[in-house]
Amino acid sequence: MGDDGRMHAMEDDESATADQIRAIDIYPLSNYYFGSKEPLVFKDKTLADRVIRMKSNYAAYGLRTSVEAVLLVELFKHPHVLLLQIRNSIFNLPGGRLRPNESDIDGLKRKLSRKLSANGAPDASDWEVGDCLGTWWRPDFETLLYPHLSNNVKGAKECTKLFLVKLPESRKFIVPKNLKLIAVPLCQLHENHKMYGPVISGIPQLLSKFSFNIIET
Repeated sequence: MGDDGRMHAMEDDESATADQIRAIDIYPLSNYYFGSKEPLVFKDKTLADRVIRMKSNYAAYGLRTSVEAVLLVELFKHPHVLLLQIRNSIFNLPGGRLRPNESDIDGLKRKLSRKLSANGAPDASDWEVGDCLGTWWRPDFETLLYPHLSNNVKGAKECTKLFLVKLPESRKFIVPKNLKLIAVPLCQLHENHKMYGPVISGIPQLLSKFSFNIIET
């Protein structure tokens, strides 16, 4: 192949790569309204309580499946992820455990409405759930989540799926009084396992296949 042929091939490869990168529209944080509602009742006071409850649920229903949302906004010209902060030290993505026989999409919409909408607001259909960004596994009740299962693990105890949820241009977030909804820069999450844990700190890598289209309003 001559120089011209190689050059055309390189241009075609670059064009194909560019076509594969999908853009995500994100809107300024100032477009959104934040209010509060009655506190959320936590089922577990300690880690030991959570382990006991997980074992009980596993005995009754088998594998626990959770779904969580990656919500993006713009602040200072950079993409930020919305996280729920508990007691100033614990950070979670909005979401939660599925009910038996509930689909991933329906369960995530229900959880988002419960935690981020006004009480009784019938807006579950308003959440635009997109790509599944990744799946994480807990091999036993007391370990961290991992993005893969080892061959020697007979059966995982928990599966957590992350979904990209596209926000509209504006929205009301009504958050329980004992939670804070905060915007954290994507760059601050990167490999920050100590602060955010392995799942949240891995979000920047999961989003690397997208570009961000910041829409100023």
